[in-house]
Amino acid sequence: MRAIVAFAWLLLVSVGHASELPNIVIIYADDMGYGDLGIQNPESKIPTPHLDQLARDGMRFTDGHSSSGICTPSRYALLTGRYHWRKFHGIVNAWDPSIIDDDRLTLAEMLRERGYRTACIGKWHLGFNWSEIRKADAEMMQAGNRKTWPADAFDWSSSIPGGPLQHGFDYYFGDDVPNFPPYTWIENDRVVEAPSVPYVPHPNPSEGAAEGRPGPMVDGWQQDAVMPELTQRAIRWIGQQKGSGNPFFLYWAWTSPHAPIVPVAAWQGKTAAGGYGDYMAQSDYHAGQLLQALDDNGFRQNTIVIFSSDNGPERYAFERYRKHAHASSGPLRGVKRDVWEGGHRVPFVVRWPGVVQAGSVSDGLISQIDLMATIASIAGYQLPDNAAEDSHDQLPLLTGGNSARNSLVHNTVSNAYAIRNGDWLLIDAPSGSVSAMPEWYRESRDFPENELPAALFDLRQDLGQRRNLYADHPQIVQRLRAQLADKRERGEVRSR
Repeated sequence: MRAIVAFAWLLLVSVGHASELPNIVIIYADDMGYGDLGIQNPESKIPTPHLDQLARDGMRFTDGHSSSGICTPSRYALLTGRYHWRKFHGIVNAWDPSIIDDDRLTLAEMLRERGYRTACIGKWHLGFNWSEIRKADAEMMQAGNRKTWPADAFDWSSSIPGGPLQHGFDYYFGDDVPNFPPYTWIENDRVVEAPSVPYVPHPNPSEGAAEGRPGPMVDGWQQDAVMPELTQRAIRWIGQQKGSGNPFFLYWAWTSPHAPIVPVAAWQGKTAAGGYGDYMAQSDYHAGQLLQALDDNGFRQNTIVIFSSDNGPERYAFERYRKHAHASSGPLRGVKRDVWEGGHRVPFVVRWPGVVQAGSVSDGLISQIDLMATIASIAGYQLPDNAAEDSHDQLPLLTGGNSARNSLVHNTVSNAYAIRNGDWLLIDAPSGSVSAMPEWYRESRDFPENELPAALFDLRQDLGQRRNLYADHPQIVQRLRAQLADKRERGEVRSR
């Protein structure tokens, strides 16, 4: 029945009824692990009632993935429908230029062509062309073990090119990256206030390290004020769309629960999982505030809400498990950066009233890369051949059918790739680890050491990746290696 409803709705769109297009909201958490979503971790020490309810109101995917185990590549893939490793592997560092080519179609550009009003609020981390506002005689300074530009190196009154406004967004508000300079708000393509002093962490994090890169900061900048302000800005923008006559797309990219882990005073001590648990619970509350804003403005029924995370939890998750018995990766092996499942299998929820069945759980394979082709299908947009090359239309999966995927490539660093095909997963490297796993943690979770040149797992039987079958199935290894080589050389054979 839901497939029939979706087909009828798509028919309206195809014949030009653009007023029927749904609003789209993507809520993108930062460093949130698979086991941090309470509804899919029975042993969780972190309450996430609002996100749990979102999952009950829609479809929760147990096999959803980011493109990478780190943030910039995953954001690139989500917004372009393209594996990040076709261009790069690492993050955009402080003061780096835009990583998205000018001629690369983005999700926001596509939707703007279909009449959407578009906004990015929160973490960008895809680069600005800072060099274009840097003074010709500026000199870098040494700050600790890094070099950075001082505050007076830039003309802060100038427009900063290369950011969200150059890649399809009508509006941007955020601090770019919470632990990178400049520590100030950016609205559209200009700073709201010119930074004038060197970075000092404030407040000190309640767990982990501050991780702040040196550079200019607005005097009095408070990092615990970032998530509350981003939430209010997102709520305000949603309210401004009421009565506009246009559908809207909001990409709300959290800066939490990424370090610095800085829950506000009202949330400190509220969970049994330490400072991180408090910060995650606060973030869940902010999700609830935004979802309530959709209801208050009458947008609930005609809005697709997608919730996911850019990668798995930071390495602080190891000590969190020892101190609080909370497994941020849930049953998975690995954390942020890793090619293990814990590095890239992430929370993934889609709510679309009347189309996606409420309370449904899917074990179909899906990637954030697929959002572009799926949303293109929903919006009645014909993707050109040179765009979203790795994206698959997953609308049938959302409406109760099968996944358009049977394979997916996993990658974080340049020398370690993995390929998924059905239930089989080949890590074509001696290990899936990038973040070092403490020996006590490995032993307590019964994760064996690997003594083979690669690793093969049957995820249907071994989700925790404890039994390496590499030596037992040489023909499967050979087949998967051939598929990986083909995808790297020729690309996906995508469904449309």
